[in-house]
Amino acid sequence: MGHDLEQLQGRVALVTGASGGIGRTIATELARRGADVCINYHSGGERAEQVVAELQAMGRWAFAYAANVADSAQVRSMVDAVVEQMGRIDICVNNAGIEKQAPFLEIDERDWDLVLDVNLKGAFLCAQASARRMVAQGQGGRIINISSVHEDLPFPGYTPYACSKGGMRMLTRNLALELAAHRITVAGVAPGAIATPINRATLEDPEKKAQLERQIPLGRIGTPEEVAGLVAYLASDAAAYITGATYFIDGGLMQQATGL
Repeated sequence: MGHDLEQLQGRVALVTGASGGIGRTIATELARRGADVCINYHSGGERAEQVVAELQAMGRWAFAYAANVADSAQVRSMVDAVVEQMGRIDICVNNAGIEKQAPFLEIDERDWDLVLDVNLKGAFLCAQASARRMVAQGQGGRIINISSVHEDLPFPGYTPYACSKGGMRMLTRNLALELAAHRITVAGVAPGAIATPINRATLEDPEKKAQLERQIPLGRIGTPEEVAGLVAYLASDAAAYITGATYFIDGGLMQQATGL
Protein backbone atom coordinates (compact mmCIF):
# COMPACT_ATOMS: atom_id res chain seq x y z
CA MET A 1 0.00 0.00 0.00
CA GLY A 2 2.76 2.43 0.97
CA HIS A 3 4.60 1.66 -2.25
CA ASP A 4 1.49 2.48 -4.29
CA LEU A 5 1.17 5.84 -2.54
CA GLU A 6 4.65 6.76 -3.75
CA GLN A 7 3.81 6.21 -7.41
CA LEU A 8 3.02 9.11 -9.73
CA GLN A 9 0.98 7.63 -12.57
CA GLY A 10 -1.25 10.20 -14.21
CA ARG A 11 0.67 13.16 -12.75
CA VAL A 12 2.27 15.92 -14.80
CA ALA A 13 5.45 17.56 -13.54
CA LEU A 14 7.47 20.62 -14.48
CA VAL A 15 11.12 20.49 -13.45
CA THR A 16 13.19 23.63 -13.97
CA GLY A 17 16.87 23.43 -14.76
CA ALA A 18 16.39 19.81 -15.76
CA SER A 19 18.88 19.40 -18.60
CA GLY A 20 21.67 18.29 -16.24
CA GLY A 21 22.80 17.71 -12.67
CA ILE A 22 20.26 17.18 -9.92
CA GLY A 23 17.40 18.47 -12.08
CA ARG A 24 17.97 15.82 -14.70
CA THR A 25 18.02 13.09 -12.08
CA ILE A 26 14.83 14.42 -10.47
CA ALA A 27 13.04 14.43 -13.82
CA THR A 28 14.18 10.87 -14.47
CA GLU A 29 12.99 9.63 -11.06
CA LEU A 30 9.59 11.30 -11.41
CA ALA A 31 9.20 9.63 -14.80
CA ARG A 32 10.34 6.28 -13.41
CA ARG A 33 7.48 6.50 -10.92
CA GLY A 34 4.97 7.24 -13.66
CA ALA A 35 4.85 11.01 -14.13
CA ASP A 36 4.93 12.82 -17.46
CA VAL A 37 7.51 15.59 -17.35
CA CYS A 38 8.31 18.94 -18.93
CA ILE A 39 12.08 19.49 -19.03
CA ASN A 40 12.82 23.19 -18.58
CA TYR A 41 16.21 24.54 -19.60
CA HIS A 42 17.78 27.91 -20.32
CA SER A 43 20.79 26.74 -22.29
CA GLY A 44 21.92 23.31 -23.39
CA GLY A 45 19.01 22.37 -25.61
CA GLU A 46 20.76 19.28 -26.92
CA ARG A 47 21.18 17.90 -23.40
CA ALA A 48 17.53 18.67 -22.65
CA GLU A 49 16.43 16.71 -25.71
CA GLN A 50 18.58 13.80 -24.56
CA VAL A 51 16.68 13.78 -21.27
CA VAL A 52 13.39 13.86 -23.18
CA ALA A 53 14.50 10.88 -25.27
CA GLU A 54 15.44 8.93 -22.14
CA LEU A 55 12.06 9.61 -20.54
CA GLN A 56 10.19 8.70 -23.70
CA ALA A 57 12.14 5.44 -23.84
CA MET A 58 10.67 4.71 -20.40
CA GLY A 59 7.20 5.08 -21.88
CA ARG A 60 6.59 8.54 -20.46
CA TRP A 61 5.33 11.66 -22.20
CA ALA A 62 8.02 14.35 -22.08
CA PHE A 63 9.02 17.51 -23.87
CA ALA A 64 11.67 20.20 -23.45
CA TYR A 65 10.91 23.89 -23.07
CA ALA A 66 13.46 26.71 -23.16
CA ALA A 67 12.62 29.51 -20.74
CA ASN A 68 14.37 31.96 -18.47
CA VAL A 69 12.70 31.34 -15.12
CA ALA A 70 13.36 34.95 -14.10
CA ASP A 71 11.17 36.24 -16.95
CA SER A 72 7.49 36.26 -15.99
CA ALA A 73 6.20 36.18 -19.57
CA GLN A 74 8.39 33.19 -20.43
CA VAL A 75 7.33 31.37 -17.27
CA ARG A 76 3.64 31.92 -17.98
CA SER A 77 4.10 30.68 -21.55
CA MET A 78 5.95 27.61 -20.29
CA VAL A 79 3.25 26.64 -17.79
CA ASP A 80 0.59 27.29 -20.43
CA ALA A 81 2.48 24.95 -22.77
CA VAL A 82 2.59 22.22 -20.11
CA VAL A 83 -1.18 22.38 -19.65
CA GLU A 84 -1.88 22.64 -23.37
CA GLN A 85 0.35 19.68 -24.26
CA MET A 86 -0.16 17.47 -21.21
CA GLY A 87 -3.61 18.51 -20.06
CA ARG A 88 -2.75 19.65 -16.53
CA ILE A 89 0.06 20.37 -14.07
CA ASP A 90 0.34 18.59 -10.72
CA ILE A 91 3.96 19.02 -9.64
CA CYS A 92 6.31 21.99 -9.89
CA VAL A 93 9.95 21.41 -8.94
CA ASN A 94 11.91 24.66 -8.68
CA ASN A 95 15.41 23.38 -9.28
CA ALA A 96 16.98 25.99 -11.58
CA GLY A 97 19.81 27.79 -9.84
CA ILE A 98 23.20 29.44 -10.29
CA GLU A 99 25.99 30.69 -8.06
CA LYS A 100 28.68 33.36 -8.38
CA GLN A 101 31.81 33.38 -6.24
CA ALA A 102 33.25 36.67 -4.98
CA PRO A 103 34.26 38.23 -1.67
CA PHE A 104 31.48 40.44 -0.31
CA LEU A 105 33.45 43.65 -0.91
CA GLU A 106 33.90 42.74 -4.57
CA ILE A 107 30.42 41.48 -5.50
CA ASP A 108 29.22 43.02 -8.74
CA GLU A 109 25.66 44.35 -8.61
CA ARG A 110 24.82 42.55 -11.84
CA ASP A 111 25.92 39.23 -10.38
CA TRP A 112 23.84 39.88 -7.25
CA ASP A 113 20.78 40.60 -9.39
CA LEU A 114 21.38 37.58 -11.62
CA VAL A 115 21.67 35.08 -8.76
CA LEU A 116 18.65 36.44 -6.89
CA ASP A 117 16.62 36.62 -10.11
CA VAL A 118 17.25 33.01 -11.12
CA ASN A 119 17.28 31.35 -7.71
CA LEU A 120 14.58 33.24 -5.82
CA LYS A 121 12.50 35.25 -8.28
CA GLY A 122 12.49 32.25 -10.62
CA ALA A 123 11.11 29.99 -7.90
CA PHE A 124 8.46 32.60 -7.06
CA LEU A 125 7.36 33.01 -10.68
CA CYS A 126 7.23 29.29 -11.46
CA ALA A 127 5.42 28.50 -8.21
CA GLN A 128 2.88 31.26 -8.82
CA ALA A 129 2.15 30.31 -12.42
CA SER A 130 1.88 26.62 -11.53
CA ALA A 131 -0.23 27.24 -8.43
CA ARG A 132 -2.71 29.35 -10.38
CA ARG A 133 -3.27 26.40 -12.71
CA MET A 134 -3.48 23.95 -9.82
CA VAL A 135 -6.09 26.09 -8.10
CA ALA A 136 -8.13 26.24 -11.30
CA GLN A 137 -7.92 22.44 -11.64
CA GLY A 138 -9.26 22.04 -8.10
CA GLN A 139 -7.33 18.85 -7.34
CA GLY A 140 -4.45 20.09 -5.24
CA GLY A 141 -0.82 19.88 -6.22
CA ARG A 142 2.80 19.83 -5.13
CA ILE A 143 5.42 22.58 -5.20
CA ILE A 144 8.92 21.48 -4.26
CA ASN A 145 11.71 24.02 -3.91
CA ILE A 146 15.29 22.80 -4.25
CA SER A 147 17.18 24.91 -1.76
CA SER A 148 20.54 24.22 -0.10
CA VAL A 149 22.07 23.77 3.33
CA HIS A 150 23.16 27.36 2.78
CA GLU A 151 19.64 28.58 3.44
CA ASP A 152 20.82 28.27 7.06
CA LEU A 153 24.58 27.71 6.88
CA PRO A 154 26.68 30.81 6.09
CA PHE A 155 28.68 30.49 2.86
CA PRO A 156 31.48 33.08 2.76
CA GLY A 157 32.36 34.03 -0.80
CA TYR A 158 28.86 33.19 -2.02
CA THR A 159 26.69 35.82 -0.35
CA PRO A 160 24.14 36.21 -3.20
CA TYR A 161 23.65 32.43 -3.36
CA ALA A 162 23.20 32.03 0.39
CA CYS A 163 20.75 34.95 0.51
CA SER A 164 18.74 33.51 -2.37
CA LYS A 165 18.41 30.18 -0.59
CA GLY A 166 17.50 31.86 2.69
CA GLY A 167 14.73 33.63 0.81
CA MET A 168 13.62 30.35 -0.69
CA ARG A 169 13.20 28.92 2.79
CA MET A 170 10.71 31.64 3.71
CA LEU A 171 9.03 31.40 0.30
CA THR A 172 8.39 27.72 1.03
CA ARG A 173 6.91 28.44 4.45
CA ASN A 174 4.72 31.33 3.31
CA LEU A 175 3.34 29.53 0.27
CA ALA A 176 2.56 26.47 2.37
CA LEU A 177 0.19 28.55 4.48
CA GLU A 178 -1.36 30.51 1.63
CA LEU A 179 -1.97 27.50 -0.60
CA ALA A 180 -3.06 24.96 2.03
CA ALA A 181 -6.74 25.74 1.51
CA HIS A 182 -6.33 24.61 -2.10
CA ARG A 183 -4.67 21.32 -1.05
CA ILE A 184 -1.41 22.45 -2.63
CA THR A 185 1.54 21.41 -0.48
CA VAL A 186 4.87 23.21 -0.56
CA ALA A 187 8.11 21.68 0.66
CA GLY A 188 11.80 22.45 0.49
CA VAL A 189 14.70 20.10 -0.17
CA ALA A 190 18.10 21.35 1.00
CA PRO A 191 21.01 19.28 -0.34
CA GLY A 192 24.47 19.40 1.15
CA ALA A 193 27.51 18.18 -0.77
CA ILE A 194 26.24 16.20 -3.78
CA ALA A 195 28.27 14.55 -6.54
CA THR A 196 27.28 16.74 -9.50
CA PRO A 197 29.26 18.45 -12.28
CA ILE A 198 29.21 21.75 -10.36
CA ASN A 199 31.39 20.08 -7.70
CA ARG A 200 33.78 18.44 -10.16
CA ALA A 201 36.83 20.42 -8.98
CA THR A 202 36.38 19.13 -5.44
CA LEU A 203 35.49 15.59 -6.47
CA GLU A 204 38.57 15.28 -8.68
CA ASP A 205 40.97 16.60 -6.02
CA PRO A 206 41.60 13.78 -3.49
CA GLU A 207 42.74 16.19 -0.76
CA LYS A 208 39.75 18.54 -1.15
CA LYS A 209 37.36 15.61 -1.37
CA ALA A 210 38.76 14.02 1.80
CA GLN A 211 38.61 17.35 3.64
CA LEU A 212 34.95 17.77 2.69
CA GLU A 213 34.06 14.22 3.67
CA ARG A 214 35.62 14.76 7.11
CA GLN A 215 33.04 17.49 7.74
CA ILE A 216 30.13 15.14 6.96
CA PRO A 217 29.11 12.78 9.79
CA LEU A 218 28.21 10.01 7.34
CA GLY A 219 31.67 10.40 5.83
CA ARG A 220 30.69 10.63 2.18
CA ILE A 221 29.27 12.90 -0.49
CA GLY A 222 25.64 12.36 -1.48
CA THR A 223 24.31 11.35 -4.89
CA PRO A 224 21.77 13.05 -7.15
CA GLU A 225 19.68 9.88 -6.96
CA GLU A 226 19.29 10.30 -3.20
CA VAL A 227 18.02 13.85 -3.68
CA ALA A 228 15.68 12.73 -6.46
CA GLY A 229 14.23 9.97 -4.29
CA LEU A 230 13.29 12.50 -1.62
CA VAL A 231 11.73 14.84 -4.18
CA ALA A 232 9.70 12.00 -5.69
CA TYR A 233 8.42 11.05 -2.24
CA LEU A 234 7.38 14.63 -1.51
CA ALA A 235 5.57 14.73 -4.87
CA SER A 236 3.57 11.60 -4.05
CA ASP A 237 0.37 10.88 -2.15
CA ALA A 238 2.49 9.40 0.65
CA ALA A 239 3.54 12.97 1.51
CA ALA A 240 0.06 14.51 1.38
CA TYR A 241 0.28 15.71 5.01
CA ILE A 242 3.69 17.37 4.59
CA THR A 243 3.81 21.10 3.93
CA GLY A 244 5.91 24.08 4.97
CA ALA A 245 9.00 22.07 5.95
CA THR A 246 12.47 21.96 4.45
CA TYR A 247 14.22 18.58 4.43
CA PHE A 248 17.99 18.58 4.71
CA ILE A 249 19.72 15.84 2.76
CA ASP A 250 23.29 16.40 3.82
CA GLY A 251 24.73 13.35 5.55
CA GLY A 252 24.34 15.09 8.91
CA LEU A 253 26.42 18.15 7.96
CA MET A 254 24.01 20.65 9.50
CA GLN A 255 23.99 18.83 12.83
CA GLN A 256 27.60 19.70 13.52
CA ALA A 257 27.96 22.87 11.45
CA THR A 258 29.23 25.96 13.24
CA GLY A 259 28.18 29.55 12.78
CA LEU A 260 24.41 28.96 12.90
